[in-house]
Amino acid sequence: MYQKKLEEDIRCPLEYGLQVFGGKWNSRIICVLANKGNLRYSQIRTEMGNITDAVLSTTLKDLISNDLIHRQSYDEIPPRVEYSLTDKGLSVVPILQSICQWSGQFYKEDSDNAMIQCKKCDYRR
Repeated sequence: MYQKKLEEDIRCPLEYGLQVFGGKWNSRIICVLANKGNLRYSQIRTEMGNITDAVLSTTLKDLISNDLIHRQSYDEIPPRVEYSLTDKGLSVVPILQSICQWSGQFYKEDSDNAMIQCKKCDYRR
C-alpha cells in the first residue's frame, strides 16, 4: 500500500478546502453527483468521460474518506453499490458554483469539450 513520504502540512483552512474538493477530478465528481443524485460506479464513469478506472476508484475512496461521498452497498445478487453526496458534500456545491460563476468571467469556454454538467450549470456566466 502507498504511504506518503511526508506528513501533510496544512496550515490554513483554505489549504484544507483545496485538498478536499480541489484537484482535477474531485470537483467534477461532486458536480456529477449533485446533478444526478445516487449513481453506480459505471454511471459515474460514463458521466465523467475520460477518467480511468484507477483514478476514479482512488478519487472516490479519497472523497469517501473525507466524508464528502457516501458509498452504499446492497446485499443483492449481483452486488449493487451506489454513491451519493453526504451533507458535507452537499455543502461544497454552492462553493463550487461560486467558483464557476467567478471563472465564467475570465475563462473562455470550449463548449465542444465542456462536461455535460457544466453545460447545465446556471452559475457559469
